Amino acid sequence: MIPITVVDVRDAEDLVVEVLRSGAIAQGPMVKRFEDAFAAVSGTKHAIAVNSGTTALVAALQVLDLKPGDEVVTSPFTFVATLNAILEAGATVRFADIRRDDFALDPDAVTAAVTDRTKVLMPVHLYGQTADMGKLVPLAAEHGLQVIEDSAQAVGASFEGKQAGSFGIGCFSLYATKNITTAEGGIVTTDDDALADRLRVLRNQGMRARYQYETAGHNYRMTDLHAAVGIPQLAKLDQLTAARQANAKRLSEGLAGTPGLDTPQVLPGREHVWHQYTVLVGPHAFLSRDELAAALTERGVGNGIYYPKVVFDYDCYADHDLIPGARVEDFPVARAVSEQALSLPVHPQLTESDLDTIIDTVRELLGA
Repeated sequence: MIPITVVDVRDAEDLVVEVLRSGAIAQGPMVKRFEDAFAAVSGTKHAIAVNSGTTALVAALQVLDLKPGDEVVTSPFTFVATLNAILEAGATVRFADIRRDDFALDPDAVTAAVTDRTKVLMPVHLYGQTADMGKLVPLAAEHGLQVIEDSAQAVGASFEGKQAGSFGIGCFSLYATKNITTAEGGIVTTDDDALADRLRVLRNQGMRARYQYETAGHNYRMTDLHAAVGIPQLAKLDQLTAARQANAKRLSEGLAGTPGLDTPQVLPGREHVWHQYTVLVGPHAFLSRDELAAALTERGVGNGIYYPKVVFDYDCYADHDLIPGARVEDFPVARAVSEQALSLPVHPQLTESDLDTIIDTVRELLGA
């Protein structure tokens, strides 16, 4: 089986052993070292390490002091953590449809979704390419909105030379399958000194110093063990990204012209870091998306469906009072994409033979 993703953290062995031998494995100097390296990568003044990408989103919302009824506009085509974080923060969720070319928020749809209660715009940089920040940032400024970037899948991505996570408050996931992983973990990035200070206090049970409580906080801390896993990867992020980009280029060239298949686009001014290589299997393809996924698995080509439904289209959200009036049919692009999206392997460990197999198998199954 050619896997959809491969986790390789062997370069971290020496740092992990160093932490273990130190006898101090909770948040400490290794976390600070990781934060400094991540701030440099993201082009921001501050990077605050936390224990998951979901926590990063929750903490970013909490330090904005949202009130009941305050709204966050975000994408309906995303991982459920985006929605869960907004609900945990006690905010009201408003969705806006996406664009088919970048799988991210459509600025025109955002304009229609904003109300006088909207306080935050939360674009999702999906699959490793940023949303259209050239339009979304001015739109947020026009309406007086804070920008929180769900950059979970976009470490190293950029829009017109500016890094994902540097347009507002950036929230990154370091989960095992991400381009940079600490197994579990997250990062919040910001250039705002006051927000960074509040985030650091918040993650440590509201303590500035031991038993010096300043707010009702949480345990959002990352451990030195987790940070040690991530540091060597940050050092070779450019190399890892280049491998993903080369693999994506090869896939797009090989799959071009396959009947019923749309390959992903790299839009002008954006650097795509290819967390996922996601094709769209159209309604006139020889096989449906689900049929193609099953056939690829049977042939030994790993794949993934990210995501099979719009995010709120599950029974557990049907009557949630913080999701007012969301209906699947109100988001036709997101709904169509959720029925057609299929991710193929693009990770750095792929061989030339693997890439040939992926291309040949997809083309054969779709009648090319």
